[in-house]
Amino acid sequence: MDSYQVVFDFFTKSEKPVKAGEVAAATGLDKKEVDKAMSKLKKEAKIASPKACYWEISK
Repeated sequence: MDSYQVVFDFFTKSEKPVKAGEVAAATGLDKKEVDKAMSKLKKEAKIASPKACYWEISK
């Protein structure tokens, strides 16, 4: 499974907004890989930021 899918799956299961560092720690991925995947998810409008630096799955 690629990092994009791992990060997306993490967000679908997360019950609260999280920071990129938390995603990296929870998934075991390098933070740079998480940042790349999150950037793609943001462009696709699959994740949104309810407050600065925190992200969650778009509703």
